[in-house]
Amino acid sequence: MKKLILTDLDHTLLKTDGTVSGRTLEALQRCRQKGVLFAIATARYWIGAERYTELLKPDYEITTDGTLIHSGDECIYSCEFTADETNAIAAALLKAAPVSEITVANGKTVYWNSKNIAESEKLHKAVYFEYDKPLRCGGNKIVAELPSEDIARGIADRFGCKLQCYRGENWYGFMPRGAGKIAAINALADKCGISLADIVSFGDDKNDIDMLKMCGTGVAVANAVQEVLDAADEVTASNDEDGVALWLERNYLADDREHSCLF
Repeated sequence: MKKLILTDLDHTLLKTDGTVSGRTLEALQRCRQKGVLFAIATARYWIGAERYTELLKPDYEITTDGTLIHSGDECIYSCEFTADETNAIAAALLKAAPVSEITVANGKTVYWNSKNIAESEKLHKAVYFEYDKPLRCGGNKIVAELPSEDIARGIADRFGCKLQCYRGENWYGFMPRGAGKIAAINALADKCGISLADIVSFGDDKNDIDMLKMCGTGVAVANAVQEVLDAADEVTASNDEDGVALWLERNYLADDREHSCLF
């Protein structure tokens, strides 16, 4: 029976300083040696998650808030706006907040109207774009820095798209209606031939709630927001206490530990 480990990155698998512990790497490696598949599911754009995919080498990468799935170099799933929709939303964002920074992800490429691309830890590989002329491609996700959630919701309602708010940030994500981690996970489960009941998922923020609810076991790290703690089937230790690794050791690797004690 196939099993899949599915985890968010920031504040879940990653420590607060953005590192991945040796304990976590070892637990994931041992699980994969037992035939368990491993995937990440992150709000980050593909280029923002790239250094972690190089380190973790997941079987699958759900990125860009669930609008993209890659397996190595192959894109196996993409949900995106049309080019006309993308340009209309970008124009509305600039009208509402003329000095707003806007990013548009199209596959592995991210367009950004920032003068500080080179200094960005997550998006230093972005392509500079002013939005003074139309993009020729659609966007998987559009993110803008806005003065208030009310402005963001007004634009999302106007264009009938999904709005994603982020923990402690004034950045707002706009995605095609129906897009997100739920759609991506269903697509991935079909691709892998895995039942949702055989997926364990880990998360910390509101955009992880649906993921935790739909998978067979939804696990919140102890530092998760209260809504996630309430929605989860189980709670493990915090991200800084290697909560994901601890859960895997207790539930997928306990037999290994007991076996090693015999020698």
